[in-house]
Amino acid sequence: MSDPSTASIVSTPRPEQPGEIGAPANAGLPESARREKPRGLLGDAWRDLRRKPLFWLSAAFIVLFVVMAAFPSLFTSGDAVNGDLSRSLGKPSAHAWFGYDVQGRDVYARVIYGARASIVVALLSVVGTLLVGGVVGIISGYRGGWVDSLLSRIADVFFGLPFVLGAIVILTTFNGSGTSNSKWQIMGLVIASLVVLSWPVVMRLMRSSVLSTKEADYIVAARALGAGTGRIILKHLLPNCLAPLLVYGTIMVGSFIGAEATLSFLGVGLKSPVVSWGIMISEAQNYIRVSPYLLFFPAAFLVTAVLSFVMLGEAVREALDPKLR
Repeated sequence: MSDPSTASIVSTPRPEQPGEIGAPANAGLPESARREKPRGLLGDAWRDLRRKPLFWLSAAFIVLFVVMAAFPSLFTSGDAVNGDLSRSLGKPSAHAWFGYDVQGRDVYARVIYGARASIVVALLSVVGTLLVGGVVGIISGYRGGWVDSLLSRIADVFFGLPFVLGAIVILTTFNGSGTSNSKWQIMGLVIASLVVLSWPVVMRLMRSSVLSTKEADYIVAARALGAGTGRIILKHLLPNCLAPLLVYGTIMVGSFIGAEATLSFLGVGLKSPVVSWGIMISEAQNYIRVSPYLLFFPAAFLVTAVLSFVMLGEAVREALDPKLR
């Protein structure tokens, strides 16, 4: 004869009662929350970014500048290289919104076409810096020992070089007066100088991320299961160390736009026949009192582009860091 009290103890609890043994984990949640799929780090970051007006404002300006750099003919039909001396230092008008420079060239057309060189140099410099610094940082942090010490000391040597002074030395040597470099060679030299002088910062970021991640439980488990070095780095370390590089890379685009303009202003960066905002600012310095618009318009576009990338980087940093949400 069965004991009814024992039967009641071992009976299966009803699934609709949250908190009892055997109930689903989401039994007490609303229906909309039950259907929602779990999100990872990037999913949570995107959800947080969509709520920030600063993100949408900066992203809109960045898209505008990228389209301007890729398709300048959509914004102007003027000639950014050739001019007419009869229009020298012409003031802004309906025919030329930003006026004409000392050589009679349309300033508006030059500002539009100048976005291409400035943004291309900044983006390629960031990609090169992230690749070089990221690879060296992963190797240094994962291998450790004498490899870490050697690569860290090499990075310290480059890190100790003053940025402006190092760029001046490199560009004066390979792109000084008397050289006949083409447009793309000039841009390549500027990109190379920015990469050479900036990769140690990325290397330190990646190295610190790898050092804090390589002893995690899932890394130890993967190594115990026989996973090779390449698989551990590509499948486990790299995806979990990209967040700080993503934030720094976004901010670095704006910094490199400003760095290119600074070098071009000093006369060691981009040079004619390249058209860039830095070159326009450098050419306008002798005519500030007579024609201040020659300086105002390229400087306004430069400042807006730099601020857009910096604000986007700050928004991404706050979204990826749970402590700042």
